[in-house]
This record gives sequence, C-alpha cells and structure tokens, in this order.
Amino acid sequence: MGPTSITAIMSTPKIENHSFVTLHYRLAGPHGDLINTFTDKPATLTLGASELSPALESALVGLEEGCHTTLHIAPAEAFGPRNPDMIQWVKHTLLAQLSDPTQVYQAGDVVQFPTPNGDGQYAGTVLETSESAVLFDFNHPLAGQAVTFEVQVLGVL
Repeated sequence: MGPTSITAIMSTPKIENHSFVTLHYRLAGPHGDLINTFTDKPATLTLGASELSPALESALVGLEEGCHTTLHIAPAEAFGPRNPDMIQWVKHTLLAQLSDPTQVYQAGDVVQFPTPNGDGQYAGTVLETSESAVLFDFNHPLAGQAVTFEVQVLGVL
C-alpha cells in the first residue's frame, strides 16, 4: 500500500448526514444555557433523526471526531422567527380533558400536550390566565433569538 492508502485508512472520521454521533453540547440563548451535557453524560444521536433542530444538525456536518468548537447561529437559522399565530388561548375545559383537571396554571409554567395523533408531545409556555382560558406561547423558547452552540465531538460512526 502506498502512503495515500494509509492516510485514507487513518483519517479522522467526520460527521455526515445519518452519522451516529456521541458528543457533549451546550445550547444557550441570551438568558443562559438551555441544555448543557458537559456537566453530565454525553449525548448520542443520529443525524437526520430530528433529535436536534435542522440548523443544529447542519452545523455539525463536517466536524471531525475530537473537534471542540463554539458556533454562533443567527435567529432565523436557529429556531426560526417568533410566530404570533403560535400564541393561543386554550379553554380550561379542554385543558381539563388533556391533563389534571385540578391543575392551576401560572405565568412561566411549561405544559406538555399530546399531539393530535397521540404519538408525541409538544410544549407551551403559560403567558397569562383568565377565568375561562389560559394563554400559551407554543413557539420554541429560543425562537427569534440567536443561539450559541458549543460542541465537543467524542465519536463518529
């Protein structure tokens, strides 16, 4: 074998679409960390399986095993702009059907809802309450905000 073959065999793996990746990451917005695995176990995920937002997955493509970097992602690319249509009133009668009917909601609470088909969940943040309904913001908490994405790639398969 020539030197070219040895180099190809010994090259450092790079993240590609559908790579199986083990990494530490920290996702932060203007108000601090939202997720930080550096203080705990690393995350393991498959790119393309929607475990991260498309923008975050795209930022990982091309990074080599062993790489430790910090990326700054613009609001439009990170979690998109805030959508005013995602702020909606939900009647207490519907909330009682979807969760504990005795639940008391307060501004800042994050509430999980089942998807219409029952296969998953989505979350909304309580903005305010009235006698008959609760105002929820169903936007991602970092929608409309720039994010910092720190990554340490531990393994790539």
